[in-house]
Amino acid sequence: MTEKTVSKYLANLEKYFASDSPILQKTSKVFHELDQLEFDLGLIDADETTATKSSWWPIVTLIGGNSNAKSKFMNGYFGSDLQLTGLQTSHNKFSVLLHNNQTSPTTLPGTALDVDHRFPFYHISHKIEQLQPGEGSRVNAYLELKTLPSDRLKGKLFIEAPGIGATPANAVTSFLITYAIENSDTVFIFTDAFESPSPLLDHLITQIQLHQDTNKLVYLIDAPAALNAARTGEIISTWQRRLADLGISSGQFMILPSQEGGFIPQAGKTDFSLIDQRLANVGYDRTYRVLQALEDNIAEIDNVVIPEVKKGLATWKERVNMSSLLVLSLFIVLALFAEINTGIVLATLIDPILGPITILVLIAIMTPIHLIFSRLHAKLIIAQLNSRQKELNLLENLAGMFEKNLTFSRMMLPVSEPALWNKKTKNRLTQLTGKAKDLVQSLNDTFSTYNAQLFDVFADSKGPKELP
Repeated sequence: MTEKTVSKYLANLEKYFASDSPILQKTSKVFHELDQLEFDLGLIDADETTATKSSWWPIVTLIGGNSNAKSKFMNGYFGSDLQLTGLQTSHNKFSVLLHNNQTSPTTLPGTALDVDHRFPFYHISHKIEQLQPGEGSRVNAYLELKTLPSDRLKGKLFIEAPGIGATPANAVTSFLITYAIENSDTVFIFTDAFESPSPLLDHLITQIQLHQDTNKLVYLIDAPAALNAARTGEIISTWQRRLADLGISSGQFMILPSQEGGFIPQAGKTDFSLIDQRLANVGYDRTYRVLQALEDNIAEIDNVVIPEVKKGLATWKERVNMSSLLVLSLFIVLALFAEINTGIVLATLIDPILGPITILVLIAIMTPIHLIFSRLHAKLIIAQLNSRQKELNLLENLAGMFEKNLTFSRMMLPVSEPALWNKKTKNRLTQLTGKAKDLVQSLNDTFSTYNAQLFDVFADSKGPKELP
């Protein structure tokens, strides 16, 4: 097998996480092993990597309603002089916020996100185009990238969703809401989003119900300035009951710190300590998400990629064999007519010398015909696989793996398994799955409270002497 070089993206990740996160550094190496396997199968090119399927940044999404609660929070949290977003309800783009050392904010078009695999919404135009033809080219109407000189953005990406009540509900906006929630590590939902009924709110509630057990949802309540503990608990209980009526039964609730009075420990400063505390572990959430993406990528080969290529291979073989049989049937019909008219065909076939020669001549004629049919039908299958790849939003080149079957032996023999999909490759895939699970266990161990005394207890008991 040809050795695949480590992609530049993976090399940079490995270097970046060398001191920041040893788990993610090891994860990048497993991704390269997966890349090597997919490269051997013809699924990716030498400069591609499956690690781009998921952003490696910690991602936080902000979803609000028609009031200025979200805007007020963002201006206070990232810097009140930045004026990150207007108070007008006409703001209907998804904004990705990125730290930058420049003194003033900069707004870049959505194409900056669409073409850069480091960010969420990478290649999102392809998915939008598939969802609604013609809209993929209008990615700038839905997305933008903002760079801000805020220290709270360092090492994180924030996605600001447009106001739920004021944004027109359409297939693309609903899809982007779903995409943002699925790919985020923490989602802050301002409770004013539930104040104004709308089709987009119904979609949001459905997505919340699907993800309410993921521990990523936090509900922010914009409450009056001065609150005591009893009043705070009452407000949270009220919102818990309101959301329970909508089928939302879990999630963390926080009262937004007032920026007008109360909850201000120092003059001129707002206490966002609870928010900071909630985001302190977002890096760990990101690590679990990346590890889950690794496991999903590995499973996708066995569950999606291989079945699609097998289906294409089976269809190809069936069509080629049918075409060759039609030609062979034509020869048989002509031979029957010749036998009826002359009576020499059967005599020739049973002749000990002419019979084998006739069969060899027939094979010599049918072999190139079969190969021609194989090539012609392969072009049709390749087009179908390319179309199927777009439908499934796959990075893997299904046609590339199929083309590895266009060898003389595989075109002539009745094979059903794709080229190189053998016991050795399956074992490699199983080993990668094991490594991914080991990395999850290693990450879990960083939070472990087991100590030497616990091991001594196990050693002195009749049970196992060490934990798995």
